[in-house]
Amino acid sequence: MEINKLIKIRLGCYFFIVIFISSFGYSQADNQIKLPELGDRVSGAVSSSQEKAIGEAFLKQAYAQAPLINDSLIQEYTELLVFRLSEKSYVQDRYFNVLLIDDPSLNAFAAPGSVIGVNGGLFLEAENEGQFASVMAHELAHLSQRHFARNILRSQDTSLSSALVLVSSIAIALITNQPQAIIGGSAFMQQENLRYSRLFEREADRVGFTNLVASGYDPYSMGEMFENMNKMKRYYGEAPPEFLLTHPVTSSRVSDAFNAAENIDVKESKKDSIDYSFIRSRLKVYYEKIPASSVSYFKDAFKKSNLPSDQYGLALALSKNNEFEDSILVMDELISKFPKNLILNTSRVEIYLNAGFYTEANSYVDKFLSISPGNYPLTITKAKILNATGAYFAAEELLRGQLLKRNGDPYLWLLLSDIQRDGKNIVGYYQSKAEYHVLLGQYEEAISQLEFALQLTKNNFQVSESVMTKIIDIKNKINKSRGL
Repeated sequence: MEINKLIKIRLGCYFFIVIFISSFGYSQADNQIKLPELGDRVSGAVSSSQEKAIGEAFLKQAYAQAPLINDSLIQEYTELLVFRLSEKSYVQDRYFNVLLIDDPSLNAFAAPGSVIGVNGGLFLEAENEGQFASVMAHELAHLSQRHFARNILRSQDTSLSSALVLVSSIAIALITNQPQAIIGGSAFMQQENLRYSRLFEREADRVGFTNLVASGYDPYSMGEMFENMNKMKRYYGEAPPEFLLTHPVTSSRVSDAFNAAENIDVKESKKDSIDYSFIRSRLKVYYEKIPASSVSYFKDAFKKSNLPSDQYGLALALSKNNEFEDSILVMDELISKFPKNLILNTSRVEIYLNAGFYTEANSYVDKFLSISPGNYPLTITKAKILNATGAYFAAEELLRGQLLKRNGDPYLWLLLSDIQRDGKNIVGYYQSKAEYHVLLGQYEEAISQLEFALQLTKNNFQVSESVMTKIIDIKNKINKSRGL
């Protein structure tokens, strides 16, 4: 039975593996991490190829239903951090799909097929990079320990479809705090699966903690993150966010985390990075709906702290409030302190672009692309500048170069289609929109877009053949998903 056929549940159901930090236990005996062996019963329950297929289906649902943050700077920062952590982890497949969920609440998750999800709110709540990394290390541990496959293995009903329904429904209950969301199975099995989830959490804590320390981060970062979560719960009183209700952090868990850190002897470790502080400020500006309020906040914050991150936030807030000249002045002063920082220099190009200073924007972005050719955020910004100045073909070519490396990125296909529409490349527009809809699992809509393209290519045999081949390929995907 095809995996895609099994997974037709709304996106919330897919957070069956949204198993964030909910219980912590560490002792000297836990130092020896036991990994699941690929040739054991775990692989018999769900193979690695099946997990990958599930991950692909998950991505389609996420892209189609979840609001995402389409910000190349935040995306690249998160991807790089996840990859750096993975180098010291036990994850075997290091081709990650990182989803930035546009939600200011605290959350993160791992799904089969090396999918990592991060809410924008995690950046807001994690005060430094070490705390943020502790969450990412925890999620990587869920992947390396193959918790999804092992959960299915424990099910009394070993069919993949039934296991998916059971695990998904349990997740809904955990996430929404609605026990009635659990469907199917006896009360005993429901209780056992919940308990096992907590066992996975402890294992992910241990493995994630080891990964965190091996990656050079302050071992106290995990405990500090737990403390932040506890403070959040006290702050909200009787009405904390659902996530804190369903993933409680007890005072004993906080103390256990700090005790584990005390047993680690490290000579050097890092707690924060300047880049993380910039990304965090960027998201603070992003989530403030009233630009003038953001300007006031960062003016006061920078006056009190004199921190580069607050200065960066002020520059972005001024730009968002259309105070471009002041924004450039603030950004220039900041860049004089960090002349080689790509986040700052890319942001300055963005301000020039938003202000309509295309000559300055183009000159500046070219300077840094010569230093970092192919850089994702710089290239995206360059393509937008070219599009704004009518150089549509050149903009297309830049994005196609990025798509060679990020072919599964729906945002890139959507951006390409917008540029093609502006440049009156209507056939290309329909083709790119079709690719976008394929990634979202919207096959019928993709075919509709290609049929529009076909009508315009009747006199071009080569192009029409290419379009027809794509239509046939999509129809085969549809039939396969239906088991035909």
